[in-house]
Amino acid sequence: MATPEETTPETIDQTRTRAVKIIQILQKTYPQAKCALLFGDVHQLLVATILSAQCTDERVNLTTPLLFEKYQNIEAFASADVKELEKEVFSTGFYVNKAKAIKESAKQIIEKFGGEIPKSIAELTTLAGVGRKTASVVLGVGYGIAEGIVVDTHVGRISRLLGFTRKNDPAKIEKI
Repeated sequence: MATPEETTPETIDQTRTRAVKIIQILQKTYPQAKCALLFGDVHQLLVATILSAQCTDERVNLTTPLLFEKYQNIEAFASADVKELEKEVFSTGFYVNKAKAIKESAKQIIEKFGGEIPKSIAELTTLAGVGRKTASVVLGVGYGIAEGIVVDTHVGRISRLLGFTRKNDPAKIEKI
């Protein structure tokens, strides 16, 4: 098998064509693929995605039903007692930061965005606890807006394996 240095580099058009073929194969192989996080509305998706950092979707899905039953809207999260919230999200790890981000982002949504979840990466990433990956999940899954690509460890690894990038930085991989 030839190494990448021994092969003729693809043109951008060839790479795009190959990417489209891979996407078609994936869509055919996994027609029912969807986000594994369980949520009822876009704000719940935001909360679940914040909780998913360094945590499995399965663990988040065990935590969120009681959380969403107790805090039924953005206002409830904004007025939550952060110490109590910490206890409720403890099992997801990094619970102090996650509880603080959930509460603060809810307050920001109310104060800066009139209670509406923003619909752009630029606005979403101004919220506490929200980076490009979380913003891309909210836009793509919550709103059906493909402004960015969710690049986690697995997407980065597969992108390198398929020869789409040699980069390790998720922000750089997303731009490819």
